[in-house]
Amino acid sequence: MAKAPILTPQAEDFPRWYQDLINKAELADNGPVRGTMVIRPYGYGLWERMQQEMDARIKGAGAQNAYFPLFIPQSYLTKEAEHVEGFAPELAVVTHGGGKELEEPVVVRPTSETIINEYFSKWVQSYRDLPLLINQWANVVRWEMRPRVFLRTSEFLWQEGHTAHATYEDARDYAARIHRDVYADFMVNVLGIDVVLGRKTAKERFAGAINTLTLEGMMGDGKALQLGTSHELGQNFAKAFNTQYLSKDSKQELVWQTSWGVSTRMVGGLIMSHGDDSGLRVPPRLAHVQVVVMAIKGDEAVAKVRELGDRLKAAGIRVQVDDRVDTPFGRRAVDWELKGVPVRIEIGPRDLENGTAMLARRIPGGKEPVTIDSLVDLLPKVLEEDQAQLLRESRERRESRTADVSTIEEAAEAAVAGGWARIRWADLGPEGEAKLGEQAVSVRCLVAEDGSVPDADDAPGTIAIVGRSY
Repeated sequence: MAKAPILTPQAEDFPRWYQDLINKAELADNGPVRGTMVIRPYGYGLWERMQQEMDARIKGAGAQNAYFPLFIPQSYLTKEAEHVEGFAPELAVVTHGGGKELEEPVVVRPTSETIINEYFSKWVQSYRDLPLLINQWANVVRWEMRPRVFLRTSEFLWQEGHTAHATYEDARDYAARIHRDVYADFMVNVLGIDVVLGRKTAKERFAGAINTLTLEGMMGDGKALQLGTSHELGQNFAKAFNTQYLSKDSKQELVWQTSWGVSTRMVGGLIMSHGDDSGLRVPPRLAHVQVVVMAIKGDEAVAKVRELGDRLKAAGIRVQVDDRVDTPFGRRAVDWELKGVPVRIEIGPRDLENGTAMLARRIPGGKEPVTIDSLVDLLPKVLEEDQAQLLRESRERRESRTADVSTIEEAAEAAVAGGWARIRWADLGPEGEAKLGEQAVSVRCLVAEDGSVPDADDAPGTIAIVGRSY
């Protein structure tokens, strides 16, 4: 009788596979309040690596980290009408504190445009104070009706950037720089996800923004996941909070602003982009454990894996030594397979006699014996090959499952069948977008014919990318 699979097969039930993997790979658990999550150490290690890579890129773009309060006076949100209307259904509001009713209710931070603008209006006095480029790493709360771990939770972790500029052009260019040089660079070159860069339609735009730039990834089941956004806020918040500066011409001018963010949703995107029926597959450049060195059994093997682990760490490889020989080797191997560690090095008594180790590669699969002395030089090359394979697979999946269509019906059909459609925006338009919405299909983004980001929704030749989404 065949053994039951550890995970529900993707082809049988993709959402169930996703939840099984999160549980079996010990990435996260459901929190005690509906819609919240507990991120377990291995899952949090992935998030920490995402933070490190993103933080370096954000600082490279000139932004500095700061922190703003979790609680926001409710009156702040009412200053920008479109913003409060967009977030109203998701707000968590505190009305009592210290055993008393509060004089003014406070909102638990859903995003920080309002409170940050309150302080920008104090800090910005002159053109010399601009651009003001601020980022914060924080948690936010948006009361989620249909929660799913990492993808949609009532509380999640993220970074949110907020900037103020002297001109529209400077703000526009900075939002595009974050979109391209920070987010896309990280997602393509570290996460190994072949994202599409585009702009959101007016319907899908961030509440209070004049333009939203997005990065859309195709998941293993053909659905789209919005992995990050960068917004041009124009002067909407500057008007609401009276954020002005004295120009070189000694005139009072309103600033132009941006905001941008990515979240723990990227962990969900990582799982659904690269995972298979055996578990997670972590891109080597992201992995906080790139190589696990395993002792199969015996004291000599334990000593050897510890020694090898030290040598690999000294060579700059992120290593974990697994010397738990009192736990069956097969169980340990399956656990590391589920967690998606790119490479396992397995050493037992026979390997020691031959001066070899078994090299198991999680991403392409397969095992081969190699000499222990060759590992320090061999592993960096192996890890880069496997990184490239994940990106290649992501690109091939997107290209093979995207259809060029000319009608709304064909666009809906392609999306419902488990892929994306490309249709001219001139042939779709807001009315066609509304019709697609009736079938739970949406315009994920708008792109130019050459794949670049169009300057406007109605720019000549603009293409709509259509699909179902998470």
